[in-house]
Amino acid sequence: MPERADRFLKSLARRLRLDLSPLREFRDFRLLLGSGLITMLGTVITTVAVPFQMKQLTESYVAVGLVGMAEFVPMVVCGLWGGAIADARDRRTIVILSELGLCLSSVLLLVNALLPRPQVWVLYAAGALAAGLGSIRRPSEQALINRMLPLDRMPAAFAVQGLVLNAAMIAGPAAGGLIVATLGPAASYGVDVATFLLSLALLARVGAVPRAEEPTPASLRSLLEGVRYALRRPDLMGTYLVDIAAMAFASSTALFPFLAENLGAPKAVGVLYAAGGVGAVIASLTSGWTARVRRHGLAVIVSATLWGVAVALAALMPDIWLVFLFLAVAGGADMVSGLFRGTIWNQTIPDSYRGRLAGIELLSYSTGPMLGDARAGFMAQLGGARFSLGVGGLLCAAAVGVMAAALPRFRGYDARTDEHAVAQRRALLSPARRGDRTVIAAEERHAEFGRSPSA
Repeated sequence: MPERADRFLKSLARRLRLDLSPLREFRDFRLLLGSGLITMLGTVITTVAVPFQMKQLTESYVAVGLVGMAEFVPMVVCGLWGGAIADARDRRTIVILSELGLCLSSVLLLVNALLPRPQVWVLYAAGALAAGLGSIRRPSEQALINRMLPLDRMPAAFAVQGLVLNAAMIAGPAAGGLIVATLGPAASYGVDVATFLLSLALLARVGAVPRAEEPTPASLRSLLEGVRYALRRPDLMGTYLVDIAAMAFASSTALFPFLAENLGAPKAVGVLYAAGGVGAVIASLTSGWTARVRRHGLAVIVSATLWGVAVALAALMPDIWLVFLFLAVAGGADMVSGLFRGTIWNQTIPDSYRGRLAGIELLSYSTGPMLGDARAGFMAQLGGARFSLGVGGLLCAAAVGVMAAALPRFRGYDARTDEHAVAQRRALLSPARRGDRTVIAAEERHAEFGRSPSA
């Protein structure tokens, strides 16, 4: 009996263990992921500092929530256009230039924080600038990853990416809360500038990544083609709409400085910001089971519902560590939802549309939190931080239920039988037969490790 239990536990550990093969086998993926980790650390530190400084300057829920609204318009415009550019220009160059611009936006925040009387409008302007540049950067970065790795490695790559970036979501808020509470906003922005410089050094070492197809010129027509393609795919629209609804209703990070004060621990605000990252890292480390899931749409629905319920329960907790616990559960659920959304995207979208669809993806998972912060601010003005957090979580669960009922194609998505997933698996093989050097190179790299990407 003990031997049987031991075998069961070992088998369970193997099934849950994170697959690190994408990091071992693909140098450019390592460099791009390292750059993203460093950038994320600095960005999260600034994400903690901006609402903290805004609260210092205004003591207003609405003013803090409007930071998200200031970022919304450039996020939408640049996200869509950034996707079109990613399908037309060199994606590596776009990532590097965007990173330079983001560094300058943090320099602007640093200079403003060092003034005798920092200006509120600069916080809004820098936030809008960073949102626009980040929206241009992200589609190109995601499209690069899609060309660096074969399709069968995507779930593992997303799990590794989730682990690394969510580790930053733990260290970043904890460090950010400590830095801004003890040294002030200027120190936070200075650290952010330094991380951008380190990130640029790694990006400069990433090699050229060839395209699978001829680039599509960036134009309004090409942008609209991408939107029309997404609208024709209810399975894709489900991933976008569920995520927007989940974030718009249940994301309330702008309230964390007020919630920490309400809990009697204003200097522990970084703990609240780090909670989601802790849960996401735990989910990443135990993500081995996700490779055996095929009903990805249903997995997104369940995860998004759990996210909303956990946020609502966090609002009821009387102690900061109980709030932390439920926010961590929410973060783990959000990570699993993101992993399966990303898998659907990468299993089914043709390379010629990847940049434009990555722009739409960016809007789905980035505008939601911005709208959520604005919603949270206005609802907190009516009933307080806990009221806003709790009602938002319940609205999230209800909205996801409505989406699940309204989108049966999304709910029933199965990676084994979906026509778009099957077509992409066939497309992965056909260029190799015609001599596509990119796919052949991928096959050769995998042969070194005894596995073909088409196996």
